[in-house]
Amino acid sequence: MADQFDDRDDWSRFGGGVTMIEWKGQRVLIVGAARQGMALARFFANHGAQVVLNDRRSAKELSEAQAALVDVPLKWVLGGHPLGILDQVDWVCPSGGVPLELPLIVEALARRIPLANDSQVFLEHAPCKVIGITGSAGKTTTTTLVGRMADAACELQPATFNRAWIGGNIGNPLIADVDNMNANDIAVMELSSFQLDVMTRSPQVAAVLNITPNHLDRHGNMRAYTAAKARILKYQTPEDVAVLGRDDPGAWGLADSLRGDCISFGRARPPEGLAGVFLHGAWIRFWDGEFAHDLLPRELIHLRGEHNLENVLAACAIAAAAGIPPAAMRAAVDGFAGVSHRLEFVRTWRGADWYNDSIATAPERALAALNAFDEPLVLLAGGRDKNLPWDVFAEIVRQRVDHLVLFGEAAALIRQAVEAAGPAERPFSLHECNGLQAALEVAAEVAAPGDVVLLSPGGTSFDEFKDFSERGVCFRAWLNQQV
Repeated sequence: MADQFDDRDDWSRFGGGVTMIEWKGQRVLIVGAARQGMALARFFANHGAQVVLNDRRSAKELSEAQAALVDVPLKWVLGGHPLGILDQVDWVCPSGGVPLELPLIVEALARRIPLANDSQVFLEHAPCKVIGITGSAGKTTTTTLVGRMADAACELQPATFNRAWIGGNIGNPLIADVDNMNANDIAVMELSSFQLDVMTRSPQVAAVLNITPNHLDRHGNMRAYTAAKARILKYQTPEDVAVLGRDDPGAWGLADSLRGDCISFGRARPPEGLAGVFLHGAWIRFWDGEFAHDLLPRELIHLRGEHNLENVLAACAIAAAAGIPPAAMRAAVDGFAGVSHRLEFVRTWRGADWYNDSIATAPERALAALNAFDEPLVLLAGGRDKNLPWDVFAEIVRQRVDHLVLFGEAAALIRQAVEAAGPAERPFSLHECNGLQAALEVAAEVAAPGDVVLLSPGGTSFDEFKDFSERGVCFRAWLNQQV
């Protein structure tokens, strides 16, 4: 499907380096009334645009959203996506969760109506340096870490860094804050492939952590998915900086197409002439092309799992690219226990340690969580499949997991992959449940003292929950109710 949009840069009125859009009097259609669409509607209305907010849900389902925007002059079109609302529209802004295959979007493209979204508009208007971070895995933890580093830099060097703003695909859409930002501020934003797919603007510091199979149910194939991720770099200028993971072929494969400088990160020292962050014994160091400089000791990292070491390497590289000093990096990493729903320790119950990794919505991320533990494992996996392969996941589960508890739409698919992987190398039980509640009850029955019970689904939450956060909250709530 992405092939249909390959020529959109030729006619979009955005594009890298154009003058700022004057929104007064512009007629804007926003598709999707979630937090991104709501924040963008308020921004456009405040800037004098004529706003239509469209959503397939009913007025009853969107009563809270309508109440939150009661003071904003806009028109609501609910219950579907009628093509007639495109008449006399200057811009169409699909929210991140809106597929570009939606007939309304396809028709807008056919009419040569330019697309934008909240992240695109934010980059157009942001008065300060912007850091953008994307990747198939680790971007939420990395973005949170870089945000902490930016906050620390504001305390350590207030004359250089006035205030840090963190958001985008996590937390608050930054378009909601752009009018309050100043030139000496710094913004840190997480960007998903869904957001990047319609963007024709790049941040001054743009990071691609890794590119591995993910969201193929949306993008169709790896080529289209990689192209979406690469858009974060496509519109940079020679004055901008790209940050790439050296150890990931998908991310490092973009190195030949960069327009500005590059700072890389990986476990080994970069080659001569290439700047980057690397691990050297007990220290994380920065290589400037000729000499190594200590950034922080590894012992400051309290996050569990080797993948989190990679996230810290990435965060340090991004901070270095943005001019954030090593002291701020150290202050941010020291004491950082991770983000909610990412290998989050919930409690010890009946002698077993229970962890919430609901944010793991791809098999690869669930495998990273498995590799963070040496203890006997009870794994809760499932949710909704994203058209991703489960064969490697199945092989590792056979080697590492004592009890596999499956739930949700993908349960039968995962069971099939596990059974096809052959006999277990250790005692192994497999249980299939309809939903998370039933899976938790089974996990409680099979877990023994000394075990780790890990919710790391490998699938999305949309078969049963609004998002991975709600799934994780329900996991924690059930567990904390037990006595």
